[in-house]
Amino acid sequence: MTAAPGEAPVRGVFITLEGGEGAGKSTQAARLAATLRARTGRPVTVTREPGGSPRAEEIRAAVLAGVAKPYGPFAEALLFSAARLDHLDRLIRPALARGETVICDRFLDSTRAYQGAAGGLDPALLGALERVVVGPTRPDLTLILDLPAETGLARAAARGQAAGEGADRFEAEALGFHTRLRTAFLEIANRESARCAVVDASAGPDAVEAAIRAVVTTRLPALSPAPSPALLPAPSPDAETRNGG
Repeated sequence: MTAAPGEAPVRGVFITLEGGEGAGKSTQAARLAATLRARTGRPVTVTREPGGSPRAEEIRAAVLAGVAKPYGPFAEALLFSAARLDHLDRLIRPALARGETVICDRFLDSTRAYQGAAGGLDPALLGALERVVVGPTRPDLTLILDLPAETGLARAAARGQAAGEGADRFEAEALGFHTRLRTAFLEIANRESARCAVVDASAGPDAVEAAIRAVVTTRLPALSPAPSPALLPAPSPDAETRNGG
């Protein structure tokens, strides 16, 4: 959505989806995008991390294959930061500058949870990386899809089996790692409640979609559909008299 001549540029809306493995982030990102396109008539870009740009997708493939694992969580955080920098510069920031809505499957909170809380990196170190890489480009709303780690891992395993794929670098971690992830995401939501909303992802996809729609309607009213004139209450006769009718 571009600004009219003489008006200030309209910045787009940045929404991120976070959560552990098997929470349904990709499915819900696609569903939310369809809803918002229908509601607003404005362009919606769906993307993911790590990835979202050609270079970032190359880094994604390497990290999920476990290339960086022997070098520890700091090396992974650096690679994710490099991918994020390219993703922001090539896709996210230009789309927001055009006034588009951007929906991203994972963003900075995943680095905080995976390499930070679960991987043991100092939060101050991750904060420094965020300031350099992300800067002011912060999400307007983060939807944290929450479910027990055991449930998420079972879903991820079933998805991989259906696709003929094995567990990736993070799916293969022990249950304790994924339990720490869940705790980390909930702590982020509690600490940054103005930005984050927790959605119960243990329900079916339709129920989760409905919960997400309700959150977006409440938190981002600019993305809610305008009421149809036919649905607006008619003015009362007294109001018409007061207004000279």
